[in-house]
Amino acid sequence: MGILDFIRGNSVERLDTRELKEEEMRLQNHIELARKDIQKLEKQKKDLFKQGVGADMIKKKMLAQQLKHLDMQGQLKIKQFMTMHKQFMFVSNLVIVKQYEKELKQNKIWSKITNIEPSKFENALINVNLKGKSFEDVLNNLNNVFEMSISDSNLEESTDDTEKQLLDAWSGVETGAIDVESAQKLVSMDKQLENKDTEGS
Repeated sequence: MGILDFIRGNSVERLDTRELKEEEMRLQNHIELARKDIQKLEKQKKDLFKQGVGADMIKKKMLAQQLKHLDMQGQLKIKQFMTMHKQFMFVSNLVIVKQYEKELKQNKIWSKITNIEPSKFENALINVNLKGKSFEDVLNNLNNVFEMSISDSNLEESTDDTEKQLLDAWSGVETGAIDVESAQKLVSMDKQLENKDTEGS
């Protein structure tokens, strides 16, 4: 049984803070590795995109296929990144709950923590950031997040839309409507990582 399965299968009271912190660090390291992989793919995409500026339509079509392949790889990496980030937020916030366990037990929120369905508790902790906050802020955040509805965003984009986006971006550069750097940002995967960083900050 993995540490995450153990965490999910036990009450908060039975969890060991030291083990939670070790899992938090492990996930953080894996997230950084995934980020580097995504940035490497993004650099390859930018290099291929530059090759398409001024090229004939056949060359652009060939490059578009290569770019779509890289984009599919990137989307898979981003999904893995998002999954690890959710796990990280869950464990990181569990560490804070454990640190304030004594104080939380003196509040009615503890009844919610101990009686809520494990899956709902996990979703609640994924969607809040308790790190660095005072006990009062932690209490307010926990109360608020237990009342939130949880929904996942859809990251998928059709390959036809991807090719159209690439061709439009190349056309924009060639007509002088936008520069290469701006066009690259339009087809970049970095925005999804930036959004996730903003949520976790």
